[in-house]
Amino acid sequence: MQFLILHGTSSSSQGNWFPWLGSELKKSGHEVWIPDLPDAHRPNIQKYNNLLLNQGWDFNDSVIIGHSSGAVAILGLLQALPEGAKINTAILVGAFTERLVESPSWEMLKELFEEPFDFKAIKKKSKQFIFVHSGDDPYCPIEQARYLAENLQGEFIELQGMGHFKLRLDARFDKFPELLEIINKKILQWQ
Repeated sequence: MQFLILHGTSSSSQGNWFPWLGSELKKSGHEVWIPDLPDAHRPNIQKYNNLLLNQGWDFNDSVIIGHSSGAVAILGLLQALPEGAKINTAILVGAFTERLVESPSWEMLKELFEEPFDFKAIKKKSKQFIFVHSGDDPYCPIEQARYLAENLQGEFIELQGMGHFKLRLDARFDKFPELLEIINKKILQWQ
């Protein structure tokens, strides 16, 4: 199976738990792509899609995992996939909605929402949506992730005491075994 992992704002392919998860998935024989997203300090769906859609990656039946703004970027990517393309699973970790950018401190995220999301169209592009959120996320209110899960008829998994799943805030997030367990249970055991 193919896995695409999208990092969050001001991060990279080498940040947080991304290299660890990529390595674990590769050990099991899966193909993994963790790109460095352009100008990640100011996430922009159009720039991200220009990179992601022009690399020859076959999105059909793949799994896309995104963290924070990378989770939101999944929505823009799915909306832009060609007619007939459909991924296996979208996993959105620490996701948020446009309401977050109402705060001036999150202004750098506004380019994620330049084009409104069409949830009906996005829903057709993935067999399933899984949202992973921590009840104590200091940045992204859980209600916003729940709103997305409801609109996409996704499964919502609430973990406790994990903040924003970010290494800079919590040293344990150089790994993310709970996410690997979700992948193994919810996706790989059915393959």
